[in-house]
Amino acid sequence: MKRASPALGCAPEIRSQFRWTSASCSHVGLVRATNEDGCLDQPERGLWAVADGMGGHTVGDFASRSVIEALSQVASPDSLGSFVADAREQLQLANRQLRAEAAARKVPLIGTTVVVLLACDGYCACLWAGDSRIYLYRNGRLRLLTRDHSQAEELKSRGADVADDATYYGAGHGVTRAVGALGTLNVDEVRVEVVDGDVFLLCSDGLTNEVSEQAIGSALLPGHCRRASETLIEMALNASGRDNVSAVVVRAEDLYADRTMFNPAL
Repeated sequence: MKRASPALGCAPEIRSQFRWTSASCSHVGLVRATNEDGCLDQPERGLWAVADGMGGHTVGDFASRSVIEALSQVASPDSLGSFVADAREQLQLANRQLRAEAAARKVPLIGTTVVVLLACDGYCACLWAGDSRIYLYRNGRLRLLTRDHSQAEELKSRGADVADDATYYGAGHGVTRAVGALGTLNVDEVRVEVVDGDVFLLCSDGLTNEVSEQAIGSALLPGHCRRASETLIEMALNASGRDNVSAVVVRAEDLYADRTMFNPAL
């Protein structure tokens, strides 16, 4: 799934200083038979998402598709606050749908991770549950905006040396939060002010488990969304391609920026 297009962010009637360009790419990988990842790529609305159906659970592709379809129903906002509120409501609706579907199929869990990026009025909000990630590449530096909801991250937060800790390897990278896991979904959020040339990356763990952050930064450096998304997928496949892998690359251009000044993010 690939797409690239420019658009002004926020509601159509609100003049935005930013033009958004994005591209998405998803691949089943070299081992699995089904792609359980889903992507939402809507630069004209300032809305992007990646959902990763939980491996080892029933119909992960159904779970990720349900979340992407729910998010696609988010209304055009008049503010970032209303945008976030509607996205949260749609995620709760998807959570209830997946819980009901699991009960109807008599299976313990139908779940998916999710990361969502929403842009409006010169700001972005990141929403997430699980271990899919959102990165920001700005001025030559890659910054992780999300924090994994995973057993590995919990061990690190408690000060465990995960490089040597046997408990870590026993736990693996199991997620501790996901859409469909509990009756009420707990979604984390962070907001950032947008700067000209900012590049955001939304991705599933099929990328981050295979490709280093240094390599990710190198792919994002030129600021070309389509080329970056395809390059990141190729890197994951060349590393081993053990999992489904998805990447959505998003770039912000300030229409009123002084182009005579050097911007290292461009």
